[in-house]
This record gives sequence, structure tokens and C-alpha cells, in this order.
Amino acid sequence: MTERQKKIAMLLCVFTIVMAVIDNNIVSAAVVPIVRELDPVHGVDRLPWLVSAFALAATAMLPLYGKLCDVFGPKLVYLGAIATFLAGSALCGAAQSMGQLIAFRALQGAGAGGLMSVTMVVLAHLAGGPGSGSTRGGNFGGVVAGAGMALGPFLGGILADHGQWRWIFYLNLPVGLLILIVSARLLRLPESERTHRIDFLGAGLAAAFAVGLLLISEWGGREYAWDSPTILGLVVATLALLGAFLWRQAVAAEPILPLSLFRNATISLGFAIQGLMGLTMMGSMVYVMVYLQVVRGVPAAQAGLYLIPMAAGLTVVGMVAGKLSESGVSRKGLLVSGTAIGTLAIGTLTFVGADTDLWYVRGSLFVLGIGFGQLLGLLIAVVQQAAPRTQLGVATTAIRFFQNLGGALGAAVLGTILSRAFTARMPGMSTSAVATLTGDVRTAAVNALVHSMDLVFMVATGAMAVSVVLALMLRMPVATPEPAAQPTLAPEPAKV
Repeated sequence: MTERQKKIAMLLCVFTIVMAVIDNNIVSAAVVPIVRELDPVHGVDRLPWLVSAFALAATAMLPLYGKLCDVFGPKLVYLGAIATFLAGSALCGAAQSMGQLIAFRALQGAGAGGLMSVTMVVLAHLAGGPGSGSTRGGNFGGVVAGAGMALGPFLGGILADHGQWRWIFYLNLPVGLLILIVSARLLRLPESERTHRIDFLGAGLAAAFAVGLLLISEWGGREYAWDSPTILGLVVATLALLGAFLWRQAVAAEPILPLSLFRNATISLGFAIQGLMGLTMMGSMVYVMVYLQVVRGVPAAQAGLYLIPMAAGLTVVGMVAGKLSESGVSRKGLLVSGTAIGTLAIGTLTFVGADTDLWYVRGSLFVLGIGFGQLLGLLIAVVQQAAPRTQLGVATTAIRFFQNLGGALGAAVLGTILSRAFTARMPGMSTSAVATLTGDVRTAAVNALVHSMDLVFMVATGAMAVSVVLALMLRMPVATPEPAAQPTLAPEPAKV
């Protein structure tokens, strides 16, 4: 590919990730008109599934996408993920019931899992090869995450206000089809040089484990009490699935997530830092939203706007970090700086009270974005550089997989801490009841909730502080650019 073709292809990759990130949170701003049209009687009760179906399917597909990249090459898998996402988008726009919309959101999420992971494999090849040490592809992560976080609720709100919620999904079609057609003609990426087998059993176990963990985080403390038989049974089943998955990876001829990757200290530390970042990012976003809506009475639609400072921090730093790295600034220094700033930002949230100026909250989220903006793309680039070239797809999707699992685990653990801390202060009352209270009882409950959230943010700060230590321990891989005698890139799609 010529340099001009590579730049065009990289721009298409950016738009691809933006589509996936936007669709991950755009629906939250349009739930009211969706429920009003599709199921005004029972639709509200099914809203959690409308949001969760996308994330569940996207996370469950990640391990399989990684292996498919290594088996068939990234181009074919990338195009397949886009096609799946577009099919889901078209069906979502045409849905006639909440049940249909939830099912089609799952299909859309299955495609989005590839858009948010396989695209990073494509970027790695376009930016100079997976071992080159270039961070151009990886550092798009911060820019894209920030842009998507800000644009999603904004676009969803505009379309919802004008009664055109179906266009939330239909807008993907012209953009996605253009990306699909141009990418099919333009991309010239390496294909696998040997025959592989796909461990479908391992992929199924990984997906089932991920779904179990995500369901625990979604249901625990909301649909069911944390000590209810449903949640405890789900915990036991999820742990059993994890054990079965690890056993399968140890005995499979070609595992879906090779345990050999974890023998590489750089890769295993990168996975751990990404997981801790997912935990703290999810915790900060979820419980800041709870604080704004329950404690301060900010409407849900307006509460989402408070994430814009965080998105701005992610975007600004994502644009700058790659330039700094390629101009000679230590990548390890950026990782240490990012984790340290993230720890500081989470720590400032422990001082939020019932009457804290909301600009303080916005400032904390902006600083958090600055910290995480240094990590999102750079960690992917470091893991890609350290991974064997035959396992590039697996390593790239795995780091996204661990971020999602970290977020789910964080929601479950931090939710348990919040629930128990609040119950200790207000026996017999749940956090969900606070919004309906009045008078002195509400004042007492709000104070109890704020103090409980302080504990949640303290635990999140501690988890982020561990990532600082891990970043200090991490050894940066040595750049190994692709040799000039690299085999000619195949113009045709890989054959199944």
C-alpha cells in the first residue's frame, strides 16, 4: 500500500471505531421515545437489557475475533465485523417491539466487538507493523474514545428530541457501507502463512464466563440482592466457567487465549493495568452518575453531559500522546504519568460532599480523562509490540477483553461496597429508595450515601494506585520493524 492509501485506510479505521463507541452509549439518551413507541406498558422494565445486550455481545465475541484475525488475517475479519454491525443497525432501525430491538442490539454488539478490537489490529499493520514500536495507531484510542463519549449522548438526544430515534441506527448505514466498500478495495494486509484450527469450545467458555460476570455486575444490587440465591448461584456458575476455560486453554492444541502470552511479563502487566483501568473508569463513571442524579437531583439526560470534560481530556491527550512518544518522550514515562494522574483524579472524588460545587466534579473528570488518555492507546501499542506476530490478533482483542471484564468486576465489587456501607448507616433501606425520600429522612439518607460513595472512590483509588506500581515494573519491548523482504501482501481475501 502507498502512504496515501495507508492514511486513507487509517482514517476509515478511526470512523469505524467512532461508530462503535457512539453506538455503545447513544441509546441511553433516547430511551423515552423508544419505550413510548415500542412498549409503553412494560418497556421501562426491559430497558436494562436494551443497554446490556450490546455490551454483553461485544465482550463475548472478543476472544473469538482475536483468533479469527490470526487464522484468516485481519482484513477479512474486519470486513465481516463491519457487515455484522451494519446488519444489526438496519434491523434495530426496523424493530417493531422491545424484544426485537434487544435481540438486534445484541447482533449489532457482536459486530461492534470487532469494530472496537480488530480495527486496532488493522491500525497496527498500517502504522508500520505490529513490532515497529509506532504508537500512531494505538494512540487513536484516546481520541476516538473521547469523541465517541461526547458525541453519543449528544446525537442521541438530538434525534430523540425530534422523534427520529430510528435514525440513531440508520445513520450507521451510509457511513458503514462507504467504509466497507473502500476498505475492501484498498486494504492490503498480511494473511496467515500456515493452517490454524479454531478452538470453538474455548471461545464458547470464554463468552459464557464473560456474560456471567457482566450479568453479576448488571443484576447485583439492582434486580437482585448481592446475597440472593440468584446472584450467589451466578457467581458459582461463573467461577466454574472460568475454571473450565482455563483448563481448556491448557489442553487445546491452539487455544483461543494462549496461556503462553501470560509468561511474557510485558503482556501480562499490560493486561493487568488495562483491567484496573477498566475497573476504575467504570466505577468513576457509574457512581458519579449516581451522585449527580440521586444526591444532586440532576436529570439523567443532563447528567450525561458531565462526562464531556472527561471526554475532552481523553481527546486532547490522545492527540498529543502519540506525538510526544514519537518525538522521544519515554513511553514508560507516559504510562507511569497516566496511571499516577488517574489515581490522583479518582482520589479527588473521595472529597465530594452533598453540597460540593459541581465544577469540582467536572474538574476531577477532566483530570481523569487526561490520565486515561495517556493509557488507552499506548497500552494497546505496547502489548502489540511485545506479542508474537502470529498472535497479534489474540493479544489485541485480549487487552480490550480484560478492560471490559475489569469494568464488570469493578461494577460488582464497588456496588457491593456501596450497598453494604450504606446499609450499615441506614439499616433496612436500599440506595434505590433515596431518590423518593423527603425531609430529614432524605437528608440523613443522602449523607449516608455520600459517605458510602467516598469509600467506593477510596477503593477505586487504591486499585488505580496498584496500576502505578505495575507501570513502574513494566519493561518496554524493543522495536522490531518488519524486514524489507516481507512477503507480498495478498490482494484477495483470505480463503476459509
